[in-house]
Amino acid sequence: MALAKTLMIQGTSSSAGKSVLVAALCRILKQDGWRVVPFKAQNMALNSFVTEEGGEMGRAQVVQAEAAGIKPSVDMNPVLLKPEADSRCQVIVQGKVAATISADSYYRFTPSLLEVVESSLQRLRAAYEVVVIEGAGSPAEINLKEREIANMRVAKLARAPVLLVGDIDKGGVFASLVGTLELLTEEERAYIKGFIINKFRGEPKLLQPALEFLEQRTSKPVLGVVPYFRGISIAQEDSVYLDERREGQSSNDLDIVVIRLPHISNYDDFDPLEEEARVRYVTSPRELGSPHLIILPGTKSTISDLGYLRRSGLADEVLRLAEAGTPIIGICGGYQMLGRSILDTGRVESSKEGDLGLGLLDVVTSFAAEKSTRQVKAKVLADQGLLKGMKGQVVVGYEIHMGQTSGAEDAVCFQVLETPQGAVEYYDGTTNTLGTVLGTYMHGLFHNFGFRQALLANLRQHWGLPQRRAGDVAGRETQYDRLAALVRDSLDMAAVYRILEEGIDG
Repeated sequence: MALAKTLMIQGTSSSAGKSVLVAALCRILKQDGWRVVPFKAQNMALNSFVTEEGGEMGRAQVVQAEAAGIKPSVDMNPVLLKPEADSRCQVIVQGKVAATISADSYYRFTPSLLEVVESSLQRLRAAYEVVVIEGAGSPAEINLKEREIANMRVAKLARAPVLLVGDIDKGGVFASLVGTLELLTEEERAYIKGFIINKFRGEPKLLQPALEFLEQRTSKPVLGVVPYFRGISIAQEDSVYLDERREGQSSNDLDIVVIRLPHISNYDDFDPLEEEARVRYVTSPRELGSPHLIILPGTKSTISDLGYLRRSGLADEVLRLAEAGTPIIGICGGYQMLGRSILDTGRVESSKEGDLGLGLLDVVTSFAAEKSTRQVKAKVLADQGLLKGMKGQVVVGYEIHMGQTSGAEDAVCFQVLETPQGAVEYYDGTTNTLGTVLGTYMHGLFHNFGFRQALLANLRQHWGLPQRRAGDVAGRETQYDRLAALVRDSLDMAAVYRILEEGIDG
């Protein structure tokens, strides 16, 4: 049986748009009748997802898999790095925690991971017709080239032709493209089959002289100029996105604040809220203002980020607003912060043995070495405050946490009914007496349309804001189709297909 063809997207830097372009190409190839799968050998991200089998993987490859019309698998991202406080990093291999080590130790660890990367790639190539591979950062990082397992080493392993992407929005794109080529070896340069200019604002014909110069200088074609897009909602992996997105905020009357913790994770939990509210990510009390809802998001380092809340003055301001009646929601690590205390006697997550929480929920969290990773189906149990009128409603989501939280059983929010492994029964989440403070371990909660609509309606009622009829929020499939149409119109797809067919020898 023939192995799948391969195509790789590398970038001149992080946040060049590699992840979104891979998603777009996966959707285009799917539309054109190919059985296509994404792959990223090593991902460093705090946005992660849990597969049906309970394996943890990078969220970007989940988005790409959705665009390709297939279920996510840890083979699509065999190595996931999750940075922690104190310069440590949790290493997840094939969906399971393998180690928590320092950066120096990790690079001594990488040679042993090449076999894992190769076996995952081979399984995907045996099961699909095309593998679209995403690189990491830049292939020209001189200090990392000898030890990297995500860029040119993977291109050689897969014999994948490479399209090099540059972000023109930040400036210096032509220097970065030419400079990247200059820092590659002659063998590596042969893998680069063309350039893509990404995130362009303006009239493409104004770039023509520069495009011609680039092609003449490098003898490699420019395959297209992709515009800086808005109005297409695709989950982003890189937290740089949180800086870029501020300029396009709506003037919606419902104001939701997410505390941007230093180790914020799974912030795509809140993407659906942006369709119907103004969502702001803040880092200081001055930015907080007087929001209608405050969200404490997930974090890879709960105790460290709780210390940040106190040092920055955000903790005092959150407590003041909560006392004045502002609703608060904590997700995962944010839920743990809302409790009375956090215990880490085994130093699982931190160099400290624990810390006092914010005390807004009557719960205590204890960290354990074993990580909980599962998809869940649950029903709402509470019936007051933010959850008023929602009792019995069924929601789906996923859990990724190392702490276990316990407290008053009469204040639980959800009853978990089912995981992919079968029927279960346990409780999740807690509310305060009024239901205005809520904590849960469930990620993906706001992606449940009915739950989100009911919660926002309760929020509007709490503040005396006019109710709004649910708008026509485009589903994920429509969003992927919009992205594919934009990229298809922007690229020379005939040339892309030619590169795919000819491989590195073309």
